[in-house]
Amino acid sequence: MAMCLGLWILMLALHIQAGSGQMVQMDPSKSGFVGSQVELRCIFINSNPPVKISQVTWQKLLNGTKQNVAIANPALGVSVLPPFKERVSFKQAAVRHRTPSLEDTTIVFSNLQLSDEAAYICEYTTFPAGNRENMVNLTVFARPMTRMSLTTPTIVARGPKRKMTVATCVSANGKPPSVIKWETRLKGEATFQESRNQNGTVTVRSNYVVVPSRETHMQRLTCIVTYRNENIKDSVVLNVQYEPEVTIEGFDGNWYLNRQNVQLTCRADANPPVTIYSWKLLNGSLPTNVEIKNNTLFFKGPVTYDLAGTYVCDATNGIGTRTGIVDVNITEYPINPTNGGQEISQEQHNTGAAIGGAVGGLALLGLAAILLFIFLRRRQRTFKGDYSTKKHVFGNGYSKAGGLPAHPPIPKNLQYPDDSDDEKKPAQIGSTGGFEASERDFEAEAEDLKRPYFTVDEGESRDYDERTLAFQYDPEPELADDMISQTDGSVISKKEWYV
Repeated sequence: MAMCLGLWILMLALHIQAGSGQMVQMDPSKSGFVGSQVELRCIFINSNPPVKISQVTWQKLLNGTKQNVAIANPALGVSVLPPFKERVSFKQAAVRHRTPSLEDTTIVFSNLQLSDEAAYICEYTTFPAGNRENMVNLTVFARPMTRMSLTTPTIVARGPKRKMTVATCVSANGKPPSVIKWETRLKGEATFQESRNQNGTVTVRSNYVVVPSRETHMQRLTCIVTYRNENIKDSVVLNVQYEPEVTIEGFDGNWYLNRQNVQLTCRADANPPVTIYSWKLLNGSLPTNVEIKNNTLFFKGPVTYDLAGTYVCDATNGIGTRTGIVDVNITEYPINPTNGGQEISQEQHNTGAAIGGAVGGLALLGLAAILLFIFLRRRQRTFKGDYSTKKHVFGNGYSKAGGLPAHPPIPKNLQYPDDSDDEKKPAQIGSTGGFEASERDFEAEAEDLKRPYFTVDEGESRDYDERTLAFQYDPEPELADDMISQTDGSVISKKEWYV
């Protein structure tokens, strides 16, 4: 008994030692899209010495329940069970041989379905090591079907303004669910709705709501569906029908008598386009000289007061009729836009011309006076007289060009008449370099009387032939600072020279 017990313990130890080297290698998780193909890897790592593989079994584990998928047996061969029979196969052909090789029993799923999502077990039955197994989680994704559409092909904007759904964006049967966003310039709002389907997919729907109007016509709406970091875009353009928006062009506020080629044009922005234009004049009939052509009134001949009034244009399309109005007034004369838009009469034209001429004449006279003043001032600065009016200095031979003439020694003292003491004192006349006023000229002439010489005009010099003049000369007489000698022996003041 003891001997049997010891033998059993030895065999158990050998079993444990032999089985410690076996291992089943599998990926922890795998994923694929519906309709695609995926491989579930299963490799048996044997021991040395190797154990015998009796069978390999693939099982689907879902909600705690196991379901056989495929079996490989060295004696019985390979078997794939329904409902996987048409879509599951062993990757290695050696598994299907008469003497199979079962170390690699990877299976391949074709045409993956949402129902294939589950945990899959690969189990090895060996002798004498027993069973070895591992497990992989298979996730199946469903790419959504995305579509975008207008609520109706044509949206009509009429009556009171109210919100309505103009476009819908749907991401259907997606797994995991998508995220929808809108891209547009329209001022509107989006609504979202999410529903889960029986097969585990999710459908997301979003509606875009706006108030249809003329401004929303031909605006683009773009739906952006984001699915697993992938963006799917789709766009539509709104086709909004609306009543005409009417304006009348042609009257510029400056229709005056006898003006030619005036006209009024009815402009209408409408969808669909305007088919009928109708003109009328409030409180009266259209003038007799008007011609209606399409949407324009042509007024033949010159403008008269008969053209004044309120003109109305009715534009009609398939949605409705809208009206445009313009008030036309006639003036006698053209309106000057630079005069605050006020009318200028013929008398104002004449008055303005007269005032302009007077102002221009005054300006010319002023300019002529300035030029004459400048010319006279320049002439005053240059001596223009003849030498017959120059004053000669008796007893002095200085000249501008010749210098001092030859003469006998000059007496040192000059005798003055016994008139006054002031006359015996020569006055100093300074040169300032500028022109003096008339009062200074008079003082300069008075100073000349006090000099140690006197002058007479050339025409009067003969009256003094018999006159006895007693002069006493200094050794070297000097001219006053403001005197300039001439070539003929005369002397003039600088004031007379430059003036």
